[in-house]
Amino acid sequence: MPTPSALPPFQALIDAHWRDVARLARALAGPVDGDDVAQRAWEKALNAYPGLTSAKNLRSWLLTITARCATDLHRSRRPQSPLDDDLPLTVDGPDVTDWPDPDLWRAVGELPERQRVAVTLKYVADLDHKAVAAVLDTTPAASRRLVSDALATLRKELDS
Repeated sequence: MPTPSALPPFQALIDAHWRDVARLARALAGPVDGDDVAQRAWEKALNAYPGLTSAKNLRSWLLTITARCATDLHRSRRPQSPLDDDLPLTVDGPDVTDWPDPDLWRAVGELPERQRVAVTLKYVADLDHKAVAAVLDTTPAASRRLVSDALATLRKELDS
């Protein structure tokens, strides 16, 4: 097992992956909150970095942190009720009017949270299903199902 000294300097990690983190943060939290989510992800990564024992899959590790920071932001803004776990996020979702294809992004924002995160990780962050599953703490088969269900919903929504 590599020692922590085998890790690249944190600045090298930033230089290599800042665009990926920023892009995913904006896709999940919107242009207004995306920068804050990315900043929070980098803070969490910096705090956890000394404890890492392997330089393997650092990009996936960073994108997992970013997705969780975006999820935390959304959860902090929605009313807390045991009945609304699967309700679509529409009240405080990103303002997508200035994005390319705002209808698509509006529909993505209305997906249930796990489907929204799964499809965004798959197509914005370009993660494979194994990495998406790791972020969502599920299996690759469940990741495929979440993405498939999200795409079916989006097709139905956008075709109508």
